[in-house]
Amino acid sequence: MIPAGFDYVRVNSAADAVAALQTSEDAKILGGGQSLIPILRLRLATPELIVDVSGVAEMNGIREDGDAIVIGAGTTHHDVTTSDLVRTHAPLLAQATATVADPQVRHRGTFGGAIAHADPAGDLPGVALVHNATMTIAGPAGTREVAAADFFLDYLTTTLAEDEVLVSIRLPKLGAGWGTHYEKFTRVAQSWSIVAVAAAVRRENGSIAEARVALTNMAPTHLRAAAVESALTGAAASAEAIKAASQAAAEGTSPTSDLNAQADYRAELARVLTGRAVAKAAGLS
Repeated sequence: MIPAGFDYVRVNSAADAVAALQTSEDAKILGGGQSLIPILRLRLATPELIVDVSGVAEMNGIREDGDAIVIGAGTTHHDVTTSDLVRTHAPLLAQATATVADPQVRHRGTFGGAIAHADPAGDLPGVALVHNATMTIAGPAGTREVAAADFFLDYLTTTLAEDEVLVSIRLPKLGAGWGTHYEKFTRVAQSWSIVAVAAAVRRENGSIAEARVALTNMAPTHLRAAAVESALTGAAASAEAIKAASQAAAEGTSPTSDLNAQADYRAELARVLTGRAVAKAAGLS
């Protein structure tokens, strides 16, 4: 299909983007366009104005900032996966990003776009949760920061207001002792997750001192598997302990039934994939 007509403006700063958004009651941000353009073509959205932020320098690139790395919202998936900083300090992000769609999409799609789109089957919001990431958002009142745990509100819904722009994402580094793994199950290659699990485990003296586990496509938003994390903390770093803790993976979730999988199948997948992801993060397989 052909998109409905719209006005278009290309901006050079986040402040200009915010100003442009305020000129219309129905405007959309265009970064890589890998989510927006298909929606426009299907006329699932018919905005009056498209604000192109792809050339905004402050929204691109990856830099080190003390105990964290900061990734511009407009940074492409390709640049994330090939970044030495990401591979060193956030290998979980590099691994998860490498599973996003196909090379063509990864060369155009952006990290911030995937975060702001907040698709419950998307690969990257779960990584943001595991890293305790912080979102930097520009709006009419200035800049504000929102923790990843508070950013995702509902299906395809975040705390971003209509006149705000996601500028960057700050990911605290995972230091010595941490292991990570991303486990994803799809119907076909290069597809959305039916269920996926992002795991980070810190071992200490043969035990699991800390565990972070995030689930994909098990609710309208990504969520941490709190029961699993609680069961793992202080447990022996053993296959038996991990398998037992993983049985709680579906607690507090609300998976849907659709053409790809029934809810009970997703719940079982969550348990199995959590066991695999945590075991690999703990260095057991």
